[in-house]
Amino acid sequence: MRVGGTAGGINQVMALRQEILQRSQALQQVRTGSASEASGTDAAQAGTPTGAPGQVAGFADTLQNAMQDVSAVQKRSSDMQAAYERGEVTDVAKVMLARQEAGVAFEATLQVRNKLLSAYQDILRMGG
Repeated sequence: MRVGGTAGGINQVMALRQEILQRSQALQQVRTGSASEASGTDAAQAGTPTGAPGQVAGFADTLQNAMQDVSAVQKRSSDMQAAYERGEVTDVAKVMLARQEAGVAFEATLQVRNKLLSAYQDILRMGG
């Protein structure tokens, strides 16, 4: 009975990951505005794993890439905020959007972490 629950937990994590990727792409499209509309292939390629076509990235690679993406979003947000404080960026909407995107990325990462931890604990309980 628990095996199905664990498989369901993994499916939930994967579904959550897909939702995160979709939200991230939507935020990137909003942030870039008409530039992303002019080059629609960039948005389509953003969700595809790197490597040869048909090659499936491992779980560790996928997780590492996701963490690097979150880190990059947070760094960009921090850089934009610092530039705004120095007076280099005058569009407060862009700064706030970058902060919101960083917050969403962090929250999504935290939710994935919680789901993975819960699945790991379920697996540990199965062994006993």
